[in-house]
Amino acid sequence: MSATHSHPADRPTASAPARETTEGPVYTVTGGDWDEVAAAVSRTDDERIIVNMGPQHPSTHGVLRLVLEIDGETVTEARCGIGYLHTGIEKNLEYRNWTQGTTFVTRMDYLTPFHNETAYCLAVERLLGIEDQVPTRATVIRVLLMELNRLSSHVVYAATGGMEIGAVTMMFTGFRDRELILDLFELITGLRMNHAFIRPGGLAQDLPPGAVDQMRAFVKRMRKNLTEYDKLATGNPIFKARLQDVGHLDLSGCMALGITGPILRATGLPHDLRKAQPYCGYETYDFEVPTADTCDAYGRFLVRLEEMRQSLRIVEQCLDRLEPGPVMVADKKIAWPAQLALGPDGLGNSLDHIKKIMGTSMEALIHHFKLVTEGFRVPPGQVYAAIESPKGELGAHVVSDGGTRPYRVHFRDPSFTNLQAVAAMCEGGQVADVIVAVASIDPVMGGVDR
Repeated sequence: MSATHSHPADRPTASAPARETTEGPVYTVTGGDWDEVAAAVSRTDDERIIVNMGPQHPSTHGVLRLVLEIDGETVTEARCGIGYLHTGIEKNLEYRNWTQGTTFVTRMDYLTPFHNETAYCLAVERLLGIEDQVPTRATVIRVLLMELNRLSSHVVYAATGGMEIGAVTMMFTGFRDRELILDLFELITGLRMNHAFIRPGGLAQDLPPGAVDQMRAFVKRMRKNLTEYDKLATGNPIFKARLQDVGHLDLSGCMALGITGPILRATGLPHDLRKAQPYCGYETYDFEVPTADTCDAYGRFLVRLEEMRQSLRIVEQCLDRLEPGPVMVADKKIAWPAQLALGPDGLGNSLDHIKKIMGTSMEALIHHFKLVTEGFRVPPGQVYAAIESPKGELGAHVVSDGGTRPYRVHFRDPSFTNLQAVAAMCEGGQVADVIVAVASIDPVMGGVDR
């Protein structure tokens, strides 16, 4: 009698030396209980191995590490390894004044900078008690920038998700459209990423000349471009076969794990904080909350594609509502003076503005100096402000001890929470489908490792 077994550590004690064959080591049993030997051999599995996918795998998102236990091609266990970006943003906020905090939070989820800034600023404004004092024009521009940002985030999802399954044309199309949006961001804020443009009390500055016309032209162009996503992917049998029934997570799974955003709406629940808990006047805008009932990666794609069309509707409404007015609160003890200009050395305070500050009075100059160096004081207390980012609920829990710096800031980042779904989506599926499932979550590690 003989049994094939490839793990010398598990050899039966009563056996002759192994004999190598094309089938692997063969042992001749010379004594003992054959049933025990056969049972020990059957418990071993040569096909079950542990695989590290990432943190530098070409088909994973950023520095996400996936630890997979696979049996042949089937994933039996999936775990996320995070912490490779280690930015320390939340802790750094405790060492900067309240306005400087926007330069940190904008870098968390670097694909949704305006949403990060808005959540933080809404929390600070609530602590200050100035929510009703923020100018209407500033609020409209905030909504405008957030919806453009939703578009830019979703086209990157389509681009990277397409690239990871071999749909390279999707990548070219997505990044082409993202460039159009980043051009608008550069025109408005001076930067393509990491803007720190939305600040406590309003905005850094007003829209530059010609911005409204360029945004209207973009809306027309983007509406035409979105039809290409339908042609390339929506009805493409290869694309559908790759996404349908992959990364399945139903409504009860989402509720148990705290999953929000397009993943939740792909289960048929139209939960969107812009409707459920309106902020920045979203209750006055006319738009729909797209849903799907497939609970899979394909449904999440359809939801995001329709969300882009709804964002274009909101952008048009914002442009129609823009009326002349200030973009910062009138309280000079809070309003950060930032009339900017693009000079030969980059973006900075305009010389005319500096001349005005220095030429007004010594008291004005001292006040300006103290506001910039020390910052304003925020009454003690704690608040939680939540908004609907492209990936789900983005919340800022901000605590003040009455000083010029935050005592504690903690963000509920949707990428961090949604990554809990990796095990539920991937276990029992194929290795190749892990890529599709993670892409459908659309995590950004800057938000996870903040």
